[in-house]
Formats: sequence, structure tokens, C-alpha cells
Amino acid sequence: MTIPYSPIGFFKTLHKNVAGTPDQPSDAIGMPGNVLVLPEYQGGLQDLVGFSHVILLYHMHEAAPRGTEPRGVFATRSPARPNPIGMSVLRLNAIRDGVVLLENVDVLDGTPVLDIKPYIPDFDVWPAHCPDRTGAGSTPYRSGENAAC
Repeated sequence: MTIPYSPIGFFKTLHKNVAGTPDQPSDAIGMPGNVLVLPEYQGGLQDLVGFSHVILLYHMHEAAPRGTEPRGVFATRSPARPNPIGMSVLRLNAIRDGVVLLENVDVLDGTPVLDIKPYIPDFDVWPAHCPDRTGAGSTPYRSGENAAC
């Protein structure tokens, strides 16, 4: 089965080469970027203002394998995947004339955007555990619980 998707827009970022692009938003603190939303989808931006963060789904069109230790692809955050779909939770700074202004952008310039969703902590944050190999530390969670990822 083939599942075709069409972009709703494209990233405009400072990251022009795969080699210099941060691996995660946490590696891109303060880095600005925009999503230029295609005219036919700009109406979908209504009511997005007011959210502090958004979830961006995008097609990693220049994904390349990385890492030296073989692992199951579904146990990694590697961009080399059967379906190279990326996801980043980014700070939403503003929306102006169909342009979504973002911060902490870890995405290559020109990357096709598949979807934008509001980030809602009560829906999107779960207590979690990661294997030690990830190096993830504890992060606060609702009601004082801790999440390892």
C-alpha cells in the first residue's frame, strides 16, 4: 500500500546543510526558524496563536544513517527510517501572514512540513523510562512525578 502525502508548507531555517543541523530541538535552543504555510492551508492556522509550543511533523527528505552501533530502527531517533517522518516540538513565537515563527528549530532549510498540531502538556507528556544508553536524565512531570525521558 502506498500512502501519498503532500506538504502543507516548508521550513525556512538557518540550517543549510545536514552536517550542521542540530539532532534535536534541545540542541537548538534559541535558534529561529519559520514554516511558510501554503496559501490553501493558511486558514488552518486560525486559533493556533496562544499555544506556547507546536508539534511539527515533516518529511526528512535528506535523511542519512548515523551512529556506529547497530540498533533496531524503531528503538532509535535516527532520521534513516522506513518512512522518514520527523517530529519536533518547537516554541511558537507568532504567526504572520501565513508564516509560523518558531524557536529551537532543529530542521533543515526547505524541509517539507506534513502537519502542525498544538502541543498540549496534559495530552502529550507521560511518565516514561529510557534505557541507560540514551543518556536521558530525569525531567519533571505533572504532580511532582519524574520522567526519565
